[in-house]
Amino acid sequence: MKYVRATFLFMLLAVLSSIGFSDTLDRQRSDFLVAEKLIAQNNERAYLIMSSTLTDYPLYSYLQYQWLKDHLENSDKVLGFLSTYKDTRYAGVLRTRWLHYLAKHERWQEFLQHYQASENVSLRCQFHWANYKTGHPLQALNEAKNLWLTGDSQPEECEPLLTVLAMSSLLTPNLIWQRFELALTKDNIYLAEYVQRFMDKSDQATASLWLQVHKNPALIQDNGFGSVPNPHLGSIFAHGIDRMVKQDPDLAVLLWDIRKRNYPMDNATVHQLERRLGIALGVKKDRRAYSRLSMLDGTDAELREWKVRSALLEQNWQHVGDALKALTIQEQQEPRWQYWQARTLAVTTGNTPVVQEMYSKVAEDRSIYGLLAADTSNKPYKIVDKPVILIANELDTLSQEPDFRAVRELDVLNRTMEAQRQWWYAVNKLSKDKRMIAAKLAQQWQWDQLAILTMVKADYWDDLALRFPLGYMNHVQSSADRQRLDPAIILGLIRQESMLKSNAKSSVGARGLMQIMPKTGKQIAQELNEKWQSDDKLFNPDVNVRYGAYYFKQLLDRFNGNFTLATAAYNAGPSRVSSWLPKDMPIASDIWIETIPFRETRKYVMSVLSYAMIYQHRIQSNLLKLRNLFPEILPN
Repeated sequence: MKYVRATFLFMLLAVLSSIGFSDTLDRQRSDFLVAEKLIAQNNERAYLIMSSTLTDYPLYSYLQYQWLKDHLENSDKVLGFLSTYKDTRYAGVLRTRWLHYLAKHERWQEFLQHYQASENVSLRCQFHWANYKTGHPLQALNEAKNLWLTGDSQPEECEPLLTVLAMSSLLTPNLIWQRFELALTKDNIYLAEYVQRFMDKSDQATASLWLQVHKNPALIQDNGFGSVPNPHLGSIFAHGIDRMVKQDPDLAVLLWDIRKRNYPMDNATVHQLERRLGIALGVKKDRRAYSRLSMLDGTDAELREWKVRSALLEQNWQHVGDALKALTIQEQQEPRWQYWQARTLAVTTGNTPVVQEMYSKVAEDRSIYGLLAADTSNKPYKIVDKPVILIANELDTLSQEPDFRAVRELDVLNRTMEAQRQWWYAVNKLSKDKRMIAAKLAQQWQWDQLAILTMVKADYWDDLALRFPLGYMNHVQSSADRQRLDPAIILGLIRQESMLKSNAKSSVGARGLMQIMPKTGKQIAQELNEKWQSDDKLFNPDVNVRYGAYYFKQLLDRFNGNFTLATAAYNAGPSRVSSWLPKDMPIASDIWIETIPFRETRKYVMSVLSYAMIYQHRIQSNLLKLRNLFPEILPN
């Protein structure tokens, strides 16, 4: 009886303590918001009083940062913050702001005293300028040459340093030409025209011709081009060919083959352009690609890969075998190329025990190549599921660390972007093992996207419940039933498109779980006789999944039920996919996917289809087989 009473009292105290802690945290949140308003009003006296009650609040360092960033003149308080809160994200952010302030006010000695090596180009420029102003001009200008050699426009903080470099003897004609070429390589015409000003008159005339060719590559085919001798003509011609490849690969190949011997070019330039033209033909699905690429040494991975792809485009298995042998030993061990080695051997020698053994080895992998190999050798898919095992109170312990308490508070206050920045600051400080715990913490907080990405940082791939969540399953199942689709396909699309982040928004404006463009959403709403109130409607999971499934089914119907083509079209657009269809003879789906011109779409199709197979494992369904989604691709 005494034991029961003692247990009850202990539990009561725990509950009261929890209530008290919760009340305190609520009050602190309220006070924090008031303190922010006082900062905005620049009411120092009231702010100092209010903030003094928040010293144990998880966002106290964030609050102090907000105050100090507007009072950078007070170096002692800034330094005190940098010392006290050196382990927080805001120490680095405040130091950057403070150093910019010191540079603006020409407090150079103080700047040099507190500068720390940085990837921030603005700060690096200010550091070298500080050295210049404090009696080390030669050192500063030699460093300025490295800042000069870029095709990007440098920030305004670099202008004083680069202006002095431009007026010195250290800025040689060679350096000027290097930056001019770098600028054009980056298609930075504004910078190229700026650099042109530093040339003498004859070089300026050459640069003008180069700029004209950059803007209109067709000029290199004029009979008048190259009629006046110029040491830069070879470089200008090569640049014109490089630009023309994007617009008209056939014309670029023709002009290059006819005229390349007319202009002096070094071996590196010739090799680079031959490589560029060969890959461009491969991207264009032109069967001349292999013969062109096979004449080049495989000096880089992309070139070696396109040799294999161009041989596959020919469906010449002898060439495929030769291209596979040209891969490095390390590359040949990758599941992708082992699959194609087995596939090549199967075509050339038949389905021998050696071939079956090769397929069986690849089938151990969870990639699309492993799944295809498993289908080919009639083996079950090797979908390994090894959840991260947590010990004792690891989640609670991590969640109570200051960095993660700050993350949680920012999230409660709806500071989503700030919470994510704080999350990655915290995660990047952790060991791989602790990153796995952090991923599980994000999963517990129902942050699916952050959980997935954090597990990638931990380099662990086998916790399937974390990496392939089953959120929004009701919406998925309902839409799948309505469109007569397998729910695993929709889940695969959602996983690839948004990692189950319902408010995801891409750089081009696609929204929600299935990343639907507003224009597409409006069209679907019209077809479904639904009102369209705003683009943000697409952040609603029910609407987004319904529209996404509806659109995918439209693509599936357009491409005669071919899941491979419909998936590619969901990413790259149906018109583009139609242009990639074979012109004269059918092609196997695995070859078609491997030779998709866009790396993004190629990876996208592979990911969605393999994710669908994993998701059917997650939802305990065995209706799908990858081979059934892989019919021959018929000519357009």
